[in-house]
Parts: sequence; structure tokens; C-alpha cells
Amino acid sequence: MADPDDIEETLLGGPLRYTRKEVEARSGVRDEYARRIWQALGFPTPPDEEVAFTDGDVAALQEIKELLGTDLVDEDMVLQLARAVGQTMGRLASWLGDVWLQRLGELPSDEPAAADLVTAALAATEDLRPAFERLLLHGWRRQLTAAGMRAAATTAAAQSDPAAGVANLAVGFADVVSFTRLSRRLDSGALAAFVERFEVTTAEIIAELGGRVVKTLGDEVLFVTSEPRAAADIGLRIAERFDADPDFPKVRVGLAYGEVIQRLGDVFGTPVNLAARLTASAHPGTVLIDGGLASALSEGAYDVSALRPRPLQGLGRVRPFLLRRARKGA
Repeated sequence: MADPDDIEETLLGGPLRYTRKEVEARSGVRDEYARRIWQALGFPTPPDEEVAFTDGDVAALQEIKELLGTDLVDEDMVLQLARAVGQTMGRLASWLGDVWLQRLGELPSDEPAAADLVTAALAATEDLRPAFERLLLHGWRRQLTAAGMRAAATTAAAQSDPAAGVANLAVGFADVVSFTRLSRRLDSGALAAFVERFEVTTAEIIAELGGRVVKTLGDEVLFVTSEPRAAADIGLRIAERFDADPDFPKVRVGLAYGEVIQRLGDVFGTPVNLAARLTASAHPGTVLIDGGLASALSEGAYDVSALRPRPLQGLGRVRPFLLRRARKGA
């Protein structure tokens, strides 16, 4: 069985050497602020006397100190970014670890690597880590470029009203019908495969049609796009894809269009709440949209039918619209 010290040294790139006070002395970052960064990354603060930090931790804090010496970066910004890194990297690490161990567990029993999955994972990680790190950096650069282009477009379109982080977007939720009941019938492996299938399928459709996944919540995905028609196509494609699959429950979708606040990769505002409420009230396999999106869609491209107003929690009575593809010859 792999030794915990071996795991830490392999994955951290070196042994644990320093206490919190020693890190503070070497990095030049005061202890209280270094502790806040550590907590923002998602880790509990170790006791004062515990040796819990590496040369890499010292170097990272030294980098932060240099950044704080510029006019563009302050302490609050670093803490915000640390929280984003902690949450994003935590999920990515768990995801990669699960996939890695699952793959190694599929090796034939007579393979030496199958005798100890953790040891095998460490050995494989040591060999493949540089390639994974390059891939991670490249993916980050591509995503940063896309975010920069979205920010530039938003700024150019809102020069007359330059509210930071505000944009007109179509927001969509896609939700698996009766997921709670289904999850009670599946074992852990089948449930994980089910969720992965839903996430992969929806993510591919959203990306293909020009949208962006904001977050997934197991049985639900939240996405945005700047183009109303793209949102409609995404919603219809997702509902149709799962409606045609007899081995998968139906999915319902809610879409709304309007002014959205974008902050730290997430989105907020009435359209987000409205899309969520519409999803909850939609029938299985259908797509409901709000009046804002109905007005923004091109006439004749879709079949948009007004439904009776209904009470939606926190929003009062709202008239939803049923979105379908335009009938041929109509």
C-alpha cells in the first residue's frame, strides 16, 4: 500500500518542510493573510507546529507577494481568485482521480499495476503529469481567451451603460425528470455513469451550438449564450436527444432572456431565476421560454405557443411559452 508521505511528495513535487511561521518568514507574506489564502483554496488551517508546506507553497506565496506589488492586483482580488482556483481545481482533481482509478481497476488481474491501485496511480501520475499539466495550461489559455472575447463584446455593446459584469444573455436550465426516484434504484456505479452521460451529452450540444456551460448539478445543467436562437436550438436539441433515447429519462428545459449579472464565472439575475422556475414547471420532454426570449426569436423559425399564466415562486404570475420546432409547410 502506498505511503501517505510518498503520495504527498509525488503529487506536490517535493517533501513537506515548513510550518506556517516558517512559510511566512520565507515568503514575506504575513501569517494572517497567508492563512486566508489557504482557507480560500479550500483547506483547513494546520496547527502552528505542524510541518505541512513545501518549497512549492513558499514559491506560490512569493509569486502572490510580487503580484500584490502591481497596481492591478489587491488582496481581495487574490482571495477571489484563490476561491475560484480551489473550487475548480478541487472538482477537476476529484474527477481525474476517479477516472484514473477506474481505468487502472479495469486492467487484467495479472497485471502488476492492478495489485495496488494507489501505487499504480502514483507511478502513472509521475510519468504523465507533465503532459496533463501542459494540457491544463492550454485549456486554461483557451478558456481565458474566450472569456476575454466575451468581455470585449459586452463592453463594446454597453458603452452607453457600462455596468460592470452586466450583459443581455439567454439563460437555460436542463433538468432530468424524476431524478431523485431514479437515483434510489441505481447503485453507486450506475448512478455515476448516468450522471456522466447526462453531463457529457448536454455539454457537447451546448458547445456545438455556441453556448457556455456555467455549472452542472448532477441532474441539472445551467448554460448561457448571447444569441437567442442558439439558446432555442440548444434547448430543443437537448430535449429531443433524450426524448429519443428509451434508456434515459426525459429531460425538460427552461429558457429566459434578459439582463444578467456575470460574476466569478457564475450568472445571477431575474432571467436565471425565471429559467429555473420554468424548468421546474415544464412537462417532461418540453421546452418552456419566457416572453423576452419569445420576442427575440425570429418569426417563423420556431413554433411558439403562449400558455396560461401561472404562479412561479418568487416571480408572481408569469405567462410561459411552449417552444417547438416550426412545422414544415406552416
